[in-house]
Amino acid sequence: MTKLFHLTTLLFLLIIGRASGQATDVLRQKLQQILSTKNATVGVSIIGNDGKDTLSINGNDHFPLQSVFKFHIALAVLSEIDKGKFSLNQKIKIEKKDLLPDLYSPIRDKYPNGANLTIAEILAYTVAKSDNVGCELLLKLIGGPLTVEKYFLKNNFQDISIKINEEVQQAHWDLQFQNWTTPKAANKVLAVFYYNKKKLLSTKSYDFIWRVMRETETGQDRLKGQLPINTIVAHKTGSSGTNKEGLTAAVNDIGVVFLPNGKHFFISVFVTNSKEDATTNEKIIADVSKATWDYFMNR
Repeated sequence: MTKLFHLTTLLFLLIIGRASGQATDVLRQKLQQILSTKNATVGVSIIGNDGKDTLSINGNDHFPLQSVFKFHIALAVLSEIDKGKFSLNQKIKIEKKDLLPDLYSPIRDKYPNGANLTIAEILAYTVAKSDNVGCELLLKLIGGPLTVEKYFLKNNFQDISIKINEEVQQAHWDLQFQNWTTPKAANKVLAVFYYNKKKLLSTKSYDFIWRVMRETETGQDRLKGQLPINTIVAHKTGSSGTNKEGLTAAVNDIGVVFLPNGKHFFISVFVTNSKEDATTNEKIIADVSKATWDYFMNR
C-alpha cells in the first residue's frame, strides 16, 4: 500500500510538473514572438505562482545595471542601519559641492544650495526618483560600490558586480558595463528580500524599502505601461541613454507585480545593445510585463 501510494504521488507530481512546464512554454512562445522582431538583446526572468512557474530568456547573460543598482545600494544601507551603524532619522548634511551638476537629481533641483536631509529621505529620493546625488551620498556613507557588492557576496548572491558609482558610469560609456547582473540574479534579489525568510532586513527596514519601491516614479511606460490602472508594482528602473552610434546599452525594470487575486509575480527585464528608439525599448518591457500578467491572471 505504501509503495503504491508513493508511486501514485510521484506520478501526480510528474503530471503537475509537466503541465506547469507546458503552460510556461505558452508564455515563453509569446515572449519570443514579442522579442523576435526587435533589434536588441533582451533578458527576462519571471517567478510566479508561488515559485512553481519560472521562466527565463537570456537569464544567465550579463546586463548593465545602470540605476537598478540603487535598489541594491538601498538594501546594503538598510543592512547597516539594522546593525545600528546609522538610523533612518539620521540627518546628512548635503553641501553645494555635493550637488554634481551633470547628474540627474531632484534633490539638487529642490535644494540648489544644499540641505540637511535624513537618510530615509535620501533613500526615498534615490530609489523612488532615481536621484543620482542621493546615490553618491549613500555610497560614500557605507564605503563605496565594492561595499555593496561584498554585502551580496557575503549573503550568497552570485552574478552581481558593482564596481563604480553613478558619476563614473554616467561619464564613461564603456565603464558602465562593470556594473552588471543577470536577469535571474536580479529576480533572486527581489524574491529573497520580498519574502525575507532569512531576516536579512528588520521589519522596519523591510516595510520601508517595499513602500519606497511601490512609490517609484520612473519608468511608468515599462513594467506598469500596459497593466490595468492602479496596479501596484514595486520596482526599480535603470537607463543608459544612447551613444553617438545610436546604441542603447540599458533600458531596465525589475519588480514585484501584484495581481488583483492577492498573488504576485517577480519580473526582471533588461534591454541592451539596442538599435531601437526609446519608445520601443520601453514598450519591449511593457509587452513582456503584459504578457506575463495575462498568463498569471489565466492560471
